[in-house]
Amino acid sequence: MGETFFGEELRKLQQGLKPRGRRWLYIPYDQVTDSLGPLAREDPKTLGIVLVENPWKASRRPYHRQKLALILANLRHFALEQSQRGVAVRHAVTRGPYRTALEPLVKELGPLQVMEPAERELRADLEPLVKAKAMMFIPHEGWLTTRDQFFSGAGESPPWRMDSFYRQVRRETGILMKGGRPEGGKISFDQQNRMPWKGEPPAPSPPTFPRDPIKEEVGRLISQLFPHHPGSLDLNHLPATSSDAQKLWEWAKNKCLPLFGPYEDAMSTRSRGIFHTRLSALLNIHRLLPRKILTEVEKMKIPLASKEGFIRQVLGWREFVRHAHSATDGFRELPRGNPPVAGVPGDGGYRRWSGKPWPSLRGPNDPDGGAEPNFLDCQFPLPPAYWGEKSGLSCLDRVVEDVWAEGYSHHITRLMVLSNLGTLLDVRPREITDWFWIAYTDAYDWVVEPNVLAMGTFAVGELMTTKPYISGAAYIDRMSDYCAECRFDPRKNCPIAHLYWAFLSRHEPLLNKNPRLFMAMRSLAKREAGLKRKDRAVFKILQKLLSEGKAVGPENLS
Repeated sequence: MGETFFGEELRKLQQGLKPRGRRWLYIPYDQVTDSLGPLAREDPKTLGIVLVENPWKASRRPYHRQKLALILANLRHFALEQSQRGVAVRHAVTRGPYRTALEPLVKELGPLQVMEPAERELRADLEPLVKAKAMMFIPHEGWLTTRDQFFSGAGESPPWRMDSFYRQVRRETGILMKGGRPEGGKISFDQQNRMPWKGEPPAPSPPTFPRDPIKEEVGRLISQLFPHHPGSLDLNHLPATSSDAQKLWEWAKNKCLPLFGPYEDAMSTRSRGIFHTRLSALLNIHRLLPRKILTEVEKMKIPLASKEGFIRQVLGWREFVRHAHSATDGFRELPRGNPPVAGVPGDGGYRRWSGKPWPSLRGPNDPDGGAEPNFLDCQFPLPPAYWGEKSGLSCLDRVVEDVWAEGYSHHITRLMVLSNLGTLLDVRPREITDWFWIAYTDAYDWVVEPNVLAMGTFAVGELMTTKPYISGAAYIDRMSDYCAECRFDPRKNCPIAHLYWAFLSRHEPLLNKNPRLFMAMRSLAKREAGLKRKDRAVFKILQKLLSEGKAVGPENLS
């Protein structure tokens, strides 16, 4: 992928660092830390690390350019940082699976150790090396809980529930506990954290980070090698060094966390993140360590609802989803039967939007494209609106614009706008999951598949969530200001209300026994026949117009 400045700097720093007699580690793209594993404990002068840049991986899906820049810039800065510590660094480039770069290095350096990769896709890539004893997995020390804790808290077999797991982990760790009881008398303050945000108190602007020659070079490489990838590339908002990560964390602590709780579910045109910390992209590559930030947050003097709400995200949901993903082998093994598996990675609707095919990169032994569970049998293709074509729905258009600008939006916009509308339109769960994987800088299989296949689209049924997370127009109007700039009135003619009732009606045989939907299904049964016909008609009109890349307006529904 080119070297120039980075290559020259790495060579300078590696001069005199003899590779012989060292124990060699492979450091994946999402383990760029020297605060975990052997790098945290052993003499740097006794260790060597292998880092791999991989245009093949980058091209398996049409990833957001900001995501590619984040991974590459952090990997390169990490290489230089470890060189300065005295660690020997071997930097390799491959245009195939990671093992194709690692196999020849094993012959030279001997068997490699690696903390067990978080991504199933990478584990599958490396499996032949592990079987040949050319590589050894050691425990990943970035996680906060064990598999035994998951089964003990969530249950030995599904359905698994996050609240039971979170309650158990809180008891075992003592986090936010006093005398065996939760601080404030409750495990969760979720009910208190549902205030809309009207612009006050003012939301902080995201921090910027110094540009440097490494970031500038990465920016040029992304533009040269991946010009067909979507999304904006913004080097000013690219955290790539250890000091950048610390700057983001200090900003999050001082500017966001005190007010995070009450406005956690709020959405706004005036701020993409409001008081969300934007830490997930760096947490998921371990530039910031979950345990460190958890410890610091627990000690902060901030409102308990904000403190608990943040801790629940990191200690509760984040740990829960990775365990559920691992325990089901990436949703390939489910109680209702094993779903089909995509042969190649999906493009998330890129081809329909761009008119250009995305190459299917998969050899006979390469990782597949992911499991395809589909509990509700939804088959509608993801509309081009998710790629930036205007839908006429202000909420959807605004959030999509935010995502392609930054590779980010917070978790409620993901769940209650993007996933909600996709589910109400009967979009294929695998396709919208691939879109999230492509579009977000923090998306990896272990986190994006549970969040979208399980929670966002209910594609695995009640495996780890109790019901579909769907809503009509009222919720979006209550929790956001999106409706103010929309041609539709949420109280009179917003089609999302009709989509909601049409969804419940279509899927009534599968949902009518769900206790969490009892009131909704009871209301559906009382709904007038004429309104039900209108619901179905609006659903069909929206599917047709959005599939054609056209915007919908009140005139289409009258």
